[in-house]
Amino acid sequence: MKKLLLLVLIKCIALAGYTQVIIQGKIIDRSSREPLESANIRVSGKQTTALSDMQGLFTLNVPSSGLREDSTTIIVSFVGFATKEVSLTQGTFVLIELEKGALDLKEITITPQSPTRTFNTISRIDLNLQPARSAQDILRTVPGLFIGQHQGGGKSEQIFLRGFDIDHGTDINVTVDGMPVNMVSHAHGQGYADLHFLIPELTGTVDYGKGPYFTQYGNLGTAGYVSLNTLNSLDKSTIKLEGGQFNTFRALAMIDLFSDKAKDKGTNAYIASEFLYSDGPFEVPQHFNRFNLFGKFNTMLGKKNRLSLSASTLSSDWDASGQVPQRAIDNGSISRFGYIDSTEGGYTSRTNANIELASYLSPSTTFENQF
Repeated sequence: MKKLLLLVLIKCIALAGYTQVIIQGKIIDRSSREPLESANIRVSGKQTTALSDMQGLFTLNVPSSGLREDSTTIIVSFVGFATKEVSLTQGTFVLIELEKGALDLKEITITPQSPTRTFNTISRIDLNLQPARSAQDILRTVPGLFIGQHQGGGKSEQIFLRGFDIDHGTDINVTVDGMPVNMVSHAHGQGYADLHFLIPELTGTVDYGKGPYFTQYGNLGTAGYVSLNTLNSLDKSTIKLEGGQFNTFRALAMIDLFSDKAKDKGTNAYIASEFLYSDGPFEVPQHFNRFNLFGKFNTMLGKKNRLSLSASTLSSDWDASGQVPQRAIDNGSISRFGYIDSTEGGYTSRTNANIELASYLSPSTTFENQF
């Protein structure tokens, strides 16, 4: 009997030593009030870490022996935001607001929870540091991906990835907010992926994978995939005017439609428009122009459902020789910027509508419907 009591006592002591304290919270962008996914959270002085999910939520399971009785300190970091230390009382739910700050490569933390996301963080840095003239340029943030244009900026670019000549998108799956960009029945080629309907400043994240390993993306993902997501909200309204050589100018307007009070409740909406014109460096002006209009609305339906509505339209036309023979340049018939047929050109347009409903069933499970 004494031995049995001693065994029970030893087990109770062992269980007490391994009792875990659960720390929970949510991380958001202080200016936009949007949740921050994949932010790194760690307990000060300990090896315990966690990553925030799509809702910005996180859970830390820390042995009670490793914490002070009154409170503990966690350190929260996210690329492009200032690192923040927070002292909190055990058992409380904490809302952590991060402020945007200088980009620092030291903020990148490799963790076993999501090893591939670390590389996508590099693309997030590129989005902040490298200006993009069009959404097609954003594809260049994917390591090993190259693009080329042979129609003055109007067509989908030629894409090359890891030795694959993808033509205009035949072997790479491209999506925006989960909506397919590839047009499988396009006359110019199977998988034609014209991304010009996306205003580059509205790109929020870039997810990618290289190689034929991602079967969920279908037969268009032979060389890889690129998944772009637009911003759910704007930090502020913006009007931008740009100009350059060859009669090039660009106008951009991004208007935030809702107040901070609505954002605190999880409701956001904005509208954006872009117009670009350029004659290009050619002997005959190409009169290239592109008009984009984009709008997005998203709101929380209760605590576990998020509804997102977006719509966009693109219209573009130009006068330009798509290709000229090298022999004509070599024999002096035309210059590098000359033409064979000045009446060549093109016109393209696209209109999209997208409805998404995400249901957060648990911290690790999300059910999404899209139309």
